[in-house]
Amino acid sequence: DWFKAGLSRFNGLAVLVLVPDRCCVRFTAEPVEPAANIPELQSFIITLPTMSTTAEITHHPLQRVVSGVRVCGCVCASLLTDGYACYNLLVKPSEKSSRPWIISCREQRGGILKGGVWFYVAPTLHIEGMSGVLYESVSYTDTTPTHVAKRLEKFKPTSFTQISMLTIKHGAINLCRGYPNFDGPEFVKEAAIRAIRDGNNQYARGFGVPDLNIAIAERFKKDTGLIVDPDKEITVTTGCKEAIAATVLGLINPGDEVILFSPLYDSYNVILSVAGANIKSITLHPPDFAVPIEELKSTISKNTRVILINTPHNPTGKMFTREELNTIASLCIENDVLVFSDEVYDKLAFDMEHISIASLPGMFERTVTMNSLGKSFSLTGWKIGWVIAPAHLTWGVRQAHTFITFSVSNPLQCGAVAALRAPDSYFVELKRDYITKRAILVEGLKSVGFKVLPSNGTFFLLADHTPFGLENDVAFCEYLIKEIGVAAIPSSVFYLNPEEGKNLVRFTFCKDEKTLKEAVERMKKLKK
Repeated sequence: DWFKAGLSRFNGLAVLVLVPDRCCVRFTAEPVEPAANIPELQSFIITLPTMSTTAEITHHPLQRVVSGVRVCGCVCASLLTDGYACYNLLVKPSEKSSRPWIISCREQRGGILKGGVWFYVAPTLHIEGMSGVLYESVSYTDTTPTHVAKRLEKFKPTSFTQISMLTIKHGAINLCRGYPNFDGPEFVKEAAIRAIRDGNNQYARGFGVPDLNIAIAERFKKDTGLIVDPDKEITVTTGCKEAIAATVLGLINPGDEVILFSPLYDSYNVILSVAGANIKSITLHPPDFAVPIEELKSTISKNTRVILINTPHNPTGKMFTREELNTIASLCIENDVLVFSDEVYDKLAFDMEHISIASLPGMFERTVTMNSLGKSFSLTGWKIGWVIAPAHLTWGVRQAHTFITFSVSNPLQCGAVAALRAPDSYFVELKRDYITKRAILVEGLKSVGFKVLPSNGTFFLLADHTPFGLENDVAFCEYLIKEIGVAAIPSSVFYLNPEEGKNLVRFTFCKDEKTLKEAVERMKKLKK
């Protein structure tokens, strides 16, 4: 946990060092020679021997805590501001506290990455009544309220943030985030470029460019046999996340009961909570993550409004079987329950057939199917998604969509038309490539001692890290990044009860083969 970072003072301006997701509680400063071209610049080398995680520091929702020391009359602080740097600091004496200084953060901005450490500059540092005490450890509290709505206060930054920052800092191979390190097909990108050059750069029709709605309907018919009305039953959204948000906000009332299967994509919980849903969670257990049918039957009730499913399933790679889907469908029909089905990984089904629950008898009229372009075409930054639902459900989805984004990028929708009309050979090759990538990672993980759980779809897999002796998934992922140079995600972030995921970590194989092989090579250091 030792490292050195530079801090400078120039006519009252200070450079502040923010250690990702950590606070520097104590540190020492040694002056170095001034820069030859700026004699007024006094530089210090800051050594940080003691680290403290944010969990060990009081962080009231209406306060930001700042810890540091005063060095030669200059305040050197690391700031806890949920990943942002504080600019424009006001330092003044406190009359009511034995700790004499209050720092007010007036601005928040981003920073630049230099040598794996985030540097943030305070261009305006106002100091009032500064004493000359050297090396005195002090704590500061910003009394300016942090304005976060109460419905969001309980959702703290997850391990995704911490792991991402550690990955950058340590130069680790990123097998934690679900986006490819290779580009999408040229024919799709060229279609978007042509659309830009042809002047398709203004607002698109709110529920989708006509050709894209038609292409989505064509693809859905080819995949499921269902015929849908492009104008009345398809809504184009800004990625699948907005599809989820518009569906939930448009169709869920406060107090409606929604059944989820855990582990789960973390956005489900947040969006449903914002909508005021009453969430009921059913845990899927390793190794096969089968749906516990009897528990589902006992959980569903006259108060249940929706069952939300995700197949292929993030983070497990599970595919819901036909038997499981038939049971869910029967229960929904019997109890007059809707299904929200997230099928964003439908083209990444490897060992069994993907089944859209909307295609089962009696289910289209009570199913909202959500999907997107990004995963199947390695274009995650395009954020082109869609919702397919019968007209009586589409109405609510569109009402929400209209007031969230109204419309989606016009030229990128034109590119999406070309993607969805790709020949079947594209999807065959896509599946073949991902099966090869999966094999590289699975065999590599097994060879160094992981217990790898089966993944039949998506580009994720779960592995049991317990053979390596770390106390939980977070500790293991931090060790893997710092000591091995590979990044994975702690599975506890996908569970409503984090304890249920503490023995597992999630890896992604949506990387080129060279990257996957290098990651496996690095992980050989785990072998005992």
